[in-house]
Amino acid sequence: MKTLEAKNIHKSYSGHKALNDVSVSVEKGTVYGLLGPNGAGKTSLIRIINQITAPDQGEVWFNGERLQPHHVERIGYLPEERGLYKKMKIGEQCMYLAQLKGMSSAEAKRKLMEWFKRFEIHTWWDKKVEDLSKGMAQKVQFITTVLHEPELLILDEPFSGFDPINADLIRQEMLRLKSEGSTIILSTHDMGSVEELCDEISLINRSQVILEGTVKDVKNRFRTRTFELQFRGYNIDLGIGLGAQFQLLDNRKVDDTSIATIRIPDNKNLNDLLGALLRDLEIVSVHEIVPDMNQIFIEAVSKFNSQQA
Repeated sequence: MKTLEAKNIHKSYSGHKALNDVSVSVEKGTVYGLLGPNGAGKTSLIRIINQITAPDQGEVWFNGERLQPHHVERIGYLPEERGLYKKMKIGEQCMYLAQLKGMSSAEAKRKLMEWFKRFEIHTWWDKKVEDLSKGMAQKVQFITTVLHEPELLILDEPFSGFDPINADLIRQEMLRLKSEGSTIILSTHDMGSVEELCDEISLINRSQVILEGTVKDVKNRFRTRTFELQFRGYNIDLGIGLGAQFQLLDNRKVDDTSIATIRIPDNKNLNDLLGALLRDLEIVSVHEIVPDMNQIFIEAVSKFNSQQA
């Protein structure tokens, strides 16, 4: 079942095309990565989903219904630009924001205390926001975003300002919320978190979706059939074995072994490579070099930009 579908969204501001026929489809109970360079159009799409602005063309569907004002109560949104009132006490502010989401005072207080204990901030209740570090304030805002148990969570750069320990805490909470049935849209430049957390992604660049699919499928599309092979033996035998069939990209000495980076052509496979080398070399290990999401992001954006130039 789809929690969210944005279909053929167009949006312009003062002649600038922010979104050009953008469609995304988010399955229930998944983490969906919304990726792209700054200014690509991600925030414009998020604002439309949150009904802060409306599309010029296209439509958004939530749980099989055309998006309506009342759906906002079932969506939690953590914006990149944080918005807490600095002079208010933390507990007082959290209670206020929870009640804006329709929670009773008793329910809000009970759930807030559970979250404050989970995040080890139960002593902060009477502190003012202005007394907190950026990371501490971000913990509070994360809590207020998820407190009413929304069906859809939209998290825009949720790890910004966190040290590694607290960033990992947020990652683990996201995985826990997903396991309990929440659907999460994650907008981030942290490609390591994308690989760790996301089931599917869309990469938006210059107002268009230029790449989409499951993380596994996207990585498979960018495989270059390149392998790193560790061996013992003479480089001359390596060269003879590779011949003109395989491309040697790099070869370096490491202790008593050598490590060669080799590209296999489309008409050959790994067994062919090993068969060509095993007679004269001792193969210690071999593994495929698969590009990570950071490399894929750079390659996809650079290729698209060069085609548009």
